[in-house]
Amino acid sequence: MIPFKDDVPTRTRPVVTVGLIVLNSLVFLFQQSLPQGMQKEVVYLFGAIPARVSQLPVWFSTDIHNPLISVVSSMFLHGGWLHLLGNMLYLWIFGNNVEDSMGHIRFIFFYLISGFAAAGAQVISAPDSTVPMIGASGAISGVLGAYLILHPFARVHTLVIIIFFIRVIPLPAIFVLGFWFFIQIANGLIAPPGAAGVAWMAHIGGFIAGIVLIRFFQKGTRRRQTVYW
Repeated sequence: MIPFKDDVPTRTRPVVTVGLIVLNSLVFLFQQSLPQGMQKEVVYLFGAIPARVSQLPVWFSTDIHNPLISVVSSMFLHGGWLHLLGNMLYLWIFGNNVEDSMGHIRFIFFYLISGFAAAGAQVISAPDSTVPMIGASGAISGVLGAYLILHPFARVHTLVIIIFFIRVIPLPAIFVLGFWFFIQIANGLIAPPGAAGVAWMAHIGGFIAGIVLIRFFQKGTRRRQTVYW
């Protein structure tokens, strides 16, 4: 299933969501402009390495490897075009409504805190791993969790592909995001902790963080939820 848009209108312009998409894209283009060997160096320099993040004394260091810096910088690095495009697609679909519910400034803090929660979940699952964590998916998982609470029955237009069956179907967000979360848990249970590849535990941690945090970051009375028919 590939979601590509929803039917929930917004009252404000999603300037932070668009800004994050632009910033992630520019950073990726910069990565691609570097020689192959240097691209790997950038990942190890600015990615969040669990074995280092898990060492408390390093958090008080003043060099570029400080975990506070590496966790933030890792949210804007990506491992390939599909990695970037997939993350930005989900951020574009669901980020505008979450930003609309809490305002621009709160959304920035929500996004970053979700990213830290995601990184924390991955570090806890594999504290000795030397594989760098990169990508915006942890923070975006927080956005998905928040959207699920805000608009569980919103229509999400989804491209469903089953062998020769290809069709666009409007599905309730609770089904689309619930299925996505199930995939993360299933793969998280199967994949060896700390192995190279997708940081499944980061996705799970970010998603749960978004569910919890939305109650604290949402401003005013919650808007009427979009009903799916």
